[in-house]
Amino acid sequence: MTTIEAHGLRKVYGTKVALDNVLLRVDQGRILGIIGPNGAGKTTALNAILGLTAYQGELKVLGRDPWAERDQLMRDVSFIADVAVLPRWIRVSDLLDYVAGVHPKFDRAKAETFLAKTEINHASKVRQLSKGMIAQLHLAIVMAIDAKLLVLDEPTLGLDILYRKQFYDSLLNDYFDGERTIIVTTHQVEEVQDVLTDLMFINHGRIVLECSMEQFESRYVELMVHPDHVAGARSLKPINERQLFGRSIMLFDQVDRPQLAAMGDVRTPSIADLFVAMMGNSAVTDHQSQVREAK
Repeated sequence: MTTIEAHGLRKVYGTKVALDNVLLRVDQGRILGIIGPNGAGKTTALNAILGLTAYQGELKVLGRDPWAERDQLMRDVSFIADVAVLPRWIRVSDLLDYVAGVHPKFDRAKAETFLAKTEINHASKVRQLSKGMIAQLHLAIVMAIDAKLLVLDEPTLGLDILYRKQFYDSLLNDYFDGERTIIVTTHQVEEVQDVLTDLMFINHGRIVLECSMEQFESRYVELMVHPDHVAGARSLKPINERQLFGRSIMLFDQVDRPQLAAMGDVRTPSIADLFVAMMGNSAVTDHQSQVREAK
């Protein structure tokens, strides 16, 4: 079952093309990470999916047109943005009362169960909570809503490493059930590598890379080259080369691992390694075509 499907998705602000003919499909039960530099089109794509901005092209989210049917769509979608939007004057207990009164799919008992694992006092006002606690409170509310799609836009921005780990642990252990679909954008890519099922790089409004994590792990290889084999490794046309402690580190796409292992130490690159390599690679457009042809 498909959760999101887009064909020719395009959005222009004045002379700036924020989304450029995007083709996208996200199936039910997947966790997709959208990675891109600032201004790449990540937030615009999320806003289109959430029905917060008009667009050109075709877009269906849970079978609905998000711009024309946003009211109905929001019954099955939850969203956490990078900036907490909870009213600072409201008490935690009153916030739970409010959400229970306005959202038909909110399960207060679930929210209470999650909050019991935190140090959040129900009598506290939001302004008295730390940023990490506000994130926990927001997550508790979202996880207690029986949504089919959860959209996270830089959800852990500004949180310390402990709260970031707790956030993703809670997301996987207390919320994700293999049927819900999650989309997350983040600059802290190392922390989501083991969370994602699918990966997308976006730049200048275009999808540069789209693959499952299984494809990522089988396609890409990073090689720390033995000095005697630098020329041979370069002949295999790495998509990126950098220097570390006087050694050449090369990143390859679809090159035989045993062949590379004979030239040095091989490993699967991190998402951050691949992202930096591709964003700095003048051949990004050519690589995009290769990726799509290989899928």
